[in-house]
This record gives sequence, C-alpha cells and structure tokens, in this order.
Amino acid sequence: MFYFQQHSLRTTTTAHLMQTMSLIPLTALELYQHVEAELAANPALELIAERRCPVCGRLLPEGGYCPVCTRPISADGSEPIVFVSQRTDFVGGIGKRGQEEGEDEDEERFFKQPENLAEYVLQQIAPELGVEDRALAAYWLSHLNEDGLVDVSIEEVAWYHHVPVERVRAVQRLIQRCEPLGVGSCTTKEALLVQLDVLKEGNWVAELAQRMIVDGWDLLGKRQYGELARLLDCSVANVEAAVSYIAQNLNPFPGRGHWGQESNSHRSGQAYYVPDMIFSTADLNGKTQIMVEIIQPLAGTLRVNPLYQKITREAQGEQREELRSDLERAVLLVKCLQQRNHTLQRMMRLLTVMQRDFILGDERSLKSLTRAELAQQLGLHESTISRSVANKVVQLPNGRMLPLASFFVRNLGVRSVLRELVAKETYPLSDTELMNGLAERGFVVARRTVAKYRALEGILPSALRRPTGKRAV
Repeated sequence: MFYFQQHSLRTTTTAHLMQTMSLIPLTALELYQHVEAELAANPALELIAERRCPVCGRLLPEGGYCPVCTRPISADGSEPIVFVSQRTDFVGGIGKRGQEEGEDEDEERFFKQPENLAEYVLQQIAPELGVEDRALAAYWLSHLNEDGLVDVSIEEVAWYHHVPVERVRAVQRLIQRCEPLGVGSCTTKEALLVQLDVLKEGNWVAELAQRMIVDGWDLLGKRQYGELARLLDCSVANVEAAVSYIAQNLNPFPGRGHWGQESNSHRSGQAYYVPDMIFSTADLNGKTQIMVEIIQPLAGTLRVNPLYQKITREAQGEQREELRSDLERAVLLVKCLQQRNHTLQRMMRLLTVMQRDFILGDERSLKSLTRAELAQQLGLHESTISRSVANKVVQLPNGRMLPLASFFVRNLGVRSVLRELVAKETYPLSDTELMNGLAERGFVVARRTVAKYRALEGILPSALRRPTGKRAV
C-alpha cells in the first residue's frame, strides 16, 4: 500500500487581515463611530488631544497639514499629492473645532438620511387617510419605482386585499394629487393627465394638451403635428403651443422631479453631505497640482495607553491575560487603521493619475476602468479595491460630491456628451439623431442604449421636449 503526500497552498486569514478588511469599507462617519465604540469598550486605547500626521507621526501646525506628506513629488505637478488628514470640521460633535468656535449647529442636519418617495407621499396623505385604507396606501406605495410610477394594477390590489376596485381607485387618486403630482400613476400617460387635471383651470392650451394626450398619444410620440392638428381640428401652431406647454409644465416621470428638500433626479434617493476624500488644486510652476485629502475624522491621535502597557507587564495570573487581551486588541486596531490609510493612499494616487482630466472637470474624459484593472496594477486583490471604493464619497475641486464608484462607470462620458447634445439642440433631436451625434463624437452605441441613458439623465423624449429653434431644412 502506497501513501502519497499532496501539498497545497491556502491563504490563511489572520486577525490583522480580517480587521483591516473590516475597516477599509467604512466611511469617514462610520470610522469615527467604530473608533468611538472601541474607545468606550477598551481601556487600553486612548485618544490624546494633539494633532499628528496619521502617516508619518509628525506634530502638525495649528490648522495646517503635514509639511512632509503634502510636499510635491514632481516639479511639473503630474504626480498628485495624496495625504491623510485629521479633518473634523464637517460635523459638530466629531471634532472639537466647531465647539470651540461656539457653533451649535445640529449634527443631525448633516447626517439625516433623506426620506424615500413612498415615505414622503405617505406623510402627506396621512391626515386624510382612513384607518381601514392605510394598508392599501402602504401596499400601493411599496410598488413605486424610481420614476414614481407603480407596476401593479388597481384590479390586482383589489383582489389581493379583497376590497372593491373603487376603494383602491380612491386611494390612488389621493396619492396622485400629492407632491410630486402624478406620483402613483400606472403609466406616464396617466401621470400627465393627473397633472393636467390639476393645472388646467380653464386654460385653452391645457385643454388642448389634454385632448392631445387622450386622443392623439401615438401621434404625439411620433411628433406628427400635422396629423394631430387634423385630428383635433385646430392649427399646427396651436398643436405646437400645446406641446410646448406639456414640455414646460408636465413631467411623465414624477419620481425624477424635485420633491421634498432634495432632487431625486440623479441620486437614486441618496444624498451626500460628508466626503471621505477631498480633491483640491494648487498652482505649481504654472501647472495644476491635484491634492487628495483622505479624511480620518479623529479629534486627536489614537494610540495604545502606555500606562495600561505598564500595568499589563506587572499583572499576574488571570488578570494579566485579561489585560493582555485588551492590549492586543488596541495594538491591532491602531495597526489596521494605519494599513487602511496606506491602502487608500495607494489606490487614490493611481486613480487620480488615471482620471486626472475627469477630476479637473471634464466629464467626457472619464476613462474606461474596472476595479479588477486597478487591483492588478496595484498588486492587490479585486475584493480589496471593491471594499475601498464601497460607500465612499469624494468632493471634486469644483465642490461637486459624487460616489467614488463613479470613477469606474463606463458610460458617464457618453452621458455627458448626450447632455451636451440636448443642451445645444436647435430642435428636439430624436434618439436616432442623438445616436448619430454620439457616433460623430466617437461613442458608438445603439438607439435603445441612447434611450436608456436619456432616461437616466432625466431627459424627456423628443416629443415632450420644448423646441428651442427652427428645424433646419
């Protein structure tokens, strides 16, 4: 009988690696909360009131950055300056700076999560909603999509709840007349009619627009204004006036409009208040130097308590083991925090070099990039890059905030050119014409892809966009 030994390599997950991987995905606020929890639970940790550079450990000047870590690497400004800073002035309560200056702003104002559209509508109808209809309203609103429309029929809801159809219809009518008008409609056509019903007030243009939507919806979508004029027994000029009225006053996608205190057009319900990285620029010998500030929101220096270390060495028996356990946890957290900073620095340095033009404000220059490609260049695992990117928000030099994941969106450059084409159009361009315009700019996409990008940007179809000039002959 023969026995064979088989050797294999297997990655061993250490406590250091696990802790580091758990810290990397945290945002600035989440990191602060995590460290605060550890400080409260572990007496071996302490936060001393001094400003030191999180990377090199040098004492920082009052209100300034590390003079070593923020030193330019190249004379021509091609290499970005990437450093970690103890910035705590975004929120009252994280740092002491706001409190020392007498600021008493409510920190909840900065971190309050924006309510979603369903909750916003429910708050409006709550006073008028009977107790027996609350379940119907909640069920209907739970089926709202990002456009503010629902994907179920009145009959389905009535059957599901065993109630009359008219009762469901009454709840829907109540919802549709909330802000934004038309929310909860089943189709774009229905949403437009609800808005017209509220806005028309005897206006002949609105009345013509209503007839146009009810009787000539297909002709309106094809921009066949002559056929519409014959169908409605009016002039082409009146049809064009009604189309202009629709484009200016109505929104076929209520959920994409402005509702509550935030615009839901481009955020998918997400609002950004506190960045995790800040891009800024400086002039260096006539060249633009990009600086990247990675925020570590700690009002002081996190370290292992030296007195606790001394007590641990002098302790005996079981007490020493308990103290050593706390000490090891504290050392591990400090080291993993340093490793997190180092990983984010490496990633942001390479990302800034690759997407320099995009950071400086040219959205069309966004380069095609995947997390796997970035991981390969850095010699890291793709999951490490994914964790580093997840949930992070960056602030560009122009003050705009956007998710760090936007640097990996392939279609953002195409969508930027699409917005430019629509902004400069002298007449409403069809999706086919937009497709040809994108092709001339070097972006070859299908017509249905143009329609998808147009919808993502909140751009109405050509039949509903207001003409800005005369069509060329």
